[in-house]
Amino acid sequence: MSIIHAFTRLVLDLFAPGTGRRRAGARPAGPVGAARSPRPGPGAWRLPAPRSPYGLGGPLDGEETALVRPYLAAHEARHRQAWRRVALVLAADFGVDLDERDLHGLGAAR
Repeated sequence: MSIIHAFTRLVLDLFAPGTGRRRAGARPAGPVGAARSPRPGPGAWRLPAPRSPYGLGGPLDGEETALVRPYLAAHEARHRQAWRRVALVLAADFGVDLDERDLHGLGAAR
């Protein structure tokens, strides 16, 4: 057998249709399908009501919905935290108080 014959046989074995020898064995005796249970009568079960893919059918209440994007709220929280950190460093290191609240009623006397 030459190398051309061996290569041709390899290619035919890979890409040619099968001979069917593997399917020639005994077939199963019984039916292959699954056993069915008796169908329920009419009204025994019903499909759920279809829901809209766009949300609820009624109008939305503008007072109950948040119109702030989560990334904006996170940015503002980071900004407040950075400001508190700067105020703490200035108060601890240099004695500068950046607190805007009125303590002990001093703001009311002015």
